[in-house]
Amino acid sequence: MSTDTKRQIADLEQNIAQVLLGKPEPIQLTLVALLGGGHVLIEDAPGVGKTSLAKAVAKSLACTFTRLQFTPDMLPSDITGV
Repeated sequence: MSTDTKRQIADLEQNIAQVLLGKPEPIQLTLVALLGGGHVLIEDAPGVGKTSLAKAVAKSLACTFTRLQFTPDMLPSDITGV
């Protein structure tokens, strides 16, 4: 990995950390999963910053962010639109 790539990843991590204060481990784990081409499932108690983390990552990577609130009656077509 080049020095420039390492610097970009560190800058990305710092940018997200400005939004999600005091939570370096979830930030690092999220970035490792995304940079490794994987998926991220964030599970935790209400009010701990899951949505804030997802929004900060999306904004930092210039991606779109969409939130789905799952309910017991939700169907696959509600998610996929098909």
